[in-house]
Amino acid sequence: MFDMRIFVLVGIVLCLASAAQAAQGNAVFYKPPYTPSACYGNRNDGTMVTGVSDALWNNGRACGRRYRVRCIRGTNEAPHPCRSGNVVVKVVDRCKTGCNGVLNLSQDAFAKIANPDAGNVIVDYTPV
Repeated sequence: MFDMRIFVLVGIVLCLASAAQAAQGNAVFYKPPYTPSACYGNRNDGTMVTGVSDALWNNGRACGRRYRVRCIRGTNEAPHPCRSGNVVVKVVDRCKTGCNGVLNLSQDAFAKIANPDAGNVIVDYTPV
């Protein structure tokens, strides 16, 4: 019985630690083509990509980072903005000043976690 309590306690601590690492922000999307990009020029890095705002750009050091992104809620009145699940995206671009999101997901990535009609959603994002 004692071993089971330790196991449960360790599980709770691990869950809390992983949740504490997730950041929140808003995500928008952009339509194809997804090239050229600030990180890789005309190289095609697939469709599960994102641009990041200045808050994450870090003078280009964000290039190549991967984030697991999950929709939490909408930012407007669109019904049922979030879809279940998450998506892993690769940073390939910078979302310059005036960008409406911390993450500017490809339309394909956005559609995996949210209804594109919502246009702008609040997400959790965690480095992977």
